[in-house]
Amino acid sequence: MTPVSILRETLYNQTSSDDKNKGGTRMNPRSRTSGQQGRRDIAQDIAAEFVDARRRARALPDFPGTVPAGLDDAYRIQDIAIELWRRPIGGWKVGRIPVDLETEFGTDRLGGPIFAPTIHRVEAGTVVEMPVFAGGFAAVEAEFVAMIGKDVPPGQRSWTLDEAREVIADLRIGLEIASSPLATINELGPAVVVSDFGNNFGLIVGPSIADWESRALDTMRCCTRIDGQVAGDGGAFKLTGGFVRSVQFLLELTARRGLPLHAGDVIATGQTTGIHDIAIGQTGTVDFGDDGTLSAVAVAIGAKDERG
Repeated sequence: MTPVSILRETLYNQTSSDDKNKGGTRMNPRSRTSGQQGRRDIAQDIAAEFVDARRRARALPDFPGTVPAGLDDAYRIQDIAIELWRRPIGGWKVGRIPVDLETEFGTDRLGGPIFAPTIHRVEAGTVVEMPVFAGGFAAVEAEFVAMIGKDVPPGQRSWTLDEAREVIADLRIGLEIASSPLATINELGPAVVVSDFGNNFGLIVGPSIADWESRALDTMRCCTRIDGQVAGDGGAFKLTGGFVRSVQFLLELTARRGLPLHAGDVIATGQTTGIHDIAIGQTGTVDFGDDGTLSAVAVAIGAKDERG
């Protein structure tokens, strides 16, 4: 099948007036005391380096500063980067923190924004050209994508699993492109992943999963192939606590940051077959059996393709 080309203008447009009326970039206006200013300055420098690298499509040889000591500092960097990037948020991705690091970081998951221009809703079987950073990190992940059905109360900070399930309007098959200007992003750990938008650079959203509300997790299976070779297999049962737990996590994370979820948001609930490196020119395919397949061809993004 001929790949669907993604227009670079679409990927990098500035926020439209309609986007702003719907929540726009959902910047996080935080009050800042003088005691916070020093950390803000450090975070600002790191965020600016990551955003500049993304805009110029240039690889980063090292983390641009001191690696954050914990996730609070990492999310501070991410918040500033969201402000600098100035694209509308269309959803969020969830990543799993390794079990042996959960105590250190105080959680089992991490999150990052998925910007609306990089979300592509397609039919099963579609092949999409997806830009990645040459010299940086690039991988594909098989995802179960939760569609948020309603705006959530902005002041609600705590959510039960039952409450989280109620905000899910649909569950779809998906393929996440994990890409960053920093080739070692995953090796350097969760705080570094959080610092650069959770290591996301796009999401392909496919059709709905049949009978998702009543199916057992172990019936939702998938595998990932790179250039036709099986790279990993698994399914929704690989998500600790299931996809609902990922939505619950994001409801609480985004509420704390003043970025509550909205109707229409897409949530990539976590990789289910592994994180599979992909090189420019290769094709990654996620196969969900009867629920459909999706494919992405990795293409290099150039500095000339950036807009702002």
